[in-house]
Amino acid sequence: VQLQASGGGLVQAGGSLRLSCAASGRTFSRTTMGWFRQAPGKEREFVASITWSGGSTYSADYVDSVKGRFTISRDNAKNTAYLQMNSLKPEDTAVYYCAARGSYLFSTGRDLSDYDYWGQGTQVTVSS
Repeated sequence: VQLQASGGGLVQAGGSLRLSCAASGRTFSRTTMGWFRQAPGKEREFVASITWSGGSTYSADYVDSVKGRFTISRDNAKNTAYLQMNSLKPEDTAVYYCAARGSYLFSTGRDLSDYDYWGQGTQVTVSS
């Protein structure tokens, strides 16, 4: 199983980026996929997750600092999750990691330990 994160880059404050996380080796349509980030000298932190809620329903969760600016989504046909980031701020600068859980999760996936698979990370730099 591999997760390939992409879409990072350098952007000015107020700009937008869309990160992608392409999964291969198995599908994650009925589990949770998430995004975390790690800034220099800081611990990896939860950013957003999207969890299967049954049928074709998914629920999203966000850390407070990105609510209203970031949107997580997924395309199960492409086995890919996305993180649309708008109104970026310098404090959003970090390496962003995507993650996926191998089985159904009875929570929204805010903890690192909720995930079984991790991508390699993509750098997001927001200049002021």
